[in-house]
Amino acid sequence: MNEVVVGIIGLAAVLLLFLTGIELSFAMMAIGFLGFGYLTSWQAAFNLLAKDVFDVLDTYSFTVVPLFILMGQVAFNSGIARRLFDASYRFIGHIPGGLAIATVAGATAFKSICGSSPATAATFASVAVPEMDRRGYDKRLSTGIVASVGTLGILLPPSVVLIIFGIITDQSIGRLFLAGVFPGLLIAAFFIIVIYGWCRWNPAVGPKGPKFTWGERWKVVPEVGWVVLIFLLMIGGILNGFFTPTEAGSIGTFLVLILTFTKRDLTIKGYIKSVIESVRTACMVLLLVTASTVLGHFIAVTKIPMIAADWIVGLPLSPALIVILISFIYLLGGSFIDDLAFMILATPIFFPAVIKLGYNPLWFGMMIAITVMIGVVIPPVAVCVFVVKQITKVPMNVIYAGVYPFLISLVFGGILLFIFPQLATWLPRMLMGE
Repeated sequence: MNEVVVGIIGLAAVLLLFLTGIELSFAMMAIGFLGFGYLTSWQAAFNLLAKDVFDVLDTYSFTVVPLFILMGQVAFNSGIARRLFDASYRFIGHIPGGLAIATVAGATAFKSICGSSPATAATFASVAVPEMDRRGYDKRLSTGIVASVGTLGILLPPSVVLIIFGIITDQSIGRLFLAGVFPGLLIAAFFIIVIYGWCRWNPAVGPKGPKFTWGERWKVVPEVGWVVLIFLLMIGGILNGFFTPTEAGSIGTFLVLILTFTKRDLTIKGYIKSVIESVRTACMVLLLVTASTVLGHFIAVTKIPMIAADWIVGLPLSPALIVILISFIYLLGGSFIDDLAFMILATPIFFPAVIKLGYNPLWFGMMIAITVMIGVVIPPVAVCVFVVKQITKVPMNVIYAGVYPFLISLVFGGILLFIFPQLATWLPRMLMGE
């Protein structure tokens, strides 16, 4: 068999092994090892396996992953999210759907120190949904918005998805963070418009809350200010070259720890829980990256990426239509495999083709990020929906009924980004140059 046939069989075997229940990382690593050994030599395959595992785990840039995950877990297990939600509610709780809009505002601020979508969905399912239930909100709105706001962390920094994308495509993490700011805030604004329109059309869905005095409002401003200050310090330090993304992660984690201990929101038990959860998640992500590196070397030997790039570029279709087709493949693959895992698997294959078509790599990263955002709230592998169901015990069909209006916002945001790439590229170009 020639190399291309072996590569196609290998990729099919990865998916087949995953469907049997084997973890995708182990399936990728096993097929990568066996395929490389078959095409080269078994001695070379053993050397490759040892070298790839060592190189990934010994790479300094990968330390950014556990640090930002730890920062998010500390924020998740403390009272930061509740204070951000309360602060938002005091300012906008008196308008139609105010509690739901406060959830969007609070989650957007919370995402500046937590890059995990499931953690955000779980936090606000615990904080916001009971409060909306108490105010008589429709279950579709309360659970639908909580499941949807979890997706914002995929675009807004410090996003773990963008960090991994930057590492595997050799793109600046700082530029990717900046590229995600406008699209992320735009989608958050669309969420708010949907909530307001829904509640104006049917006030019973999201009743108005009490109006707070300006004195009561200003009391909670420092709660938001500390979070914004930590975020600006991290991003500003990266942009000005004061420290690397890894150092930004360590500084941000330290400051969040100081904030939570000062507020007495995090006990020693909570800190230990945060560390354990962070180690578990970081190990999962790093194992996926390691496995994709092994599989990537096998795929490189088959020349599939180069052949695929030439084939895609040579299709009798417009470049725009080709990118839409690639995005659809990401969406379809993420419907059956964890979206982050599929992104790690597919990006080395499709990224060269997109660059060859002349597209900006930052823009493509944002398009993939929005595709992943859609993937985490649509069946069958809808992680954020599963998290909200587990915490609220609301039936899946009710949560999905609430998610669909916000899913339209995600799709519309993706369409705008597709038509106007400047939404992603303008801020990095202005602050960091070409």
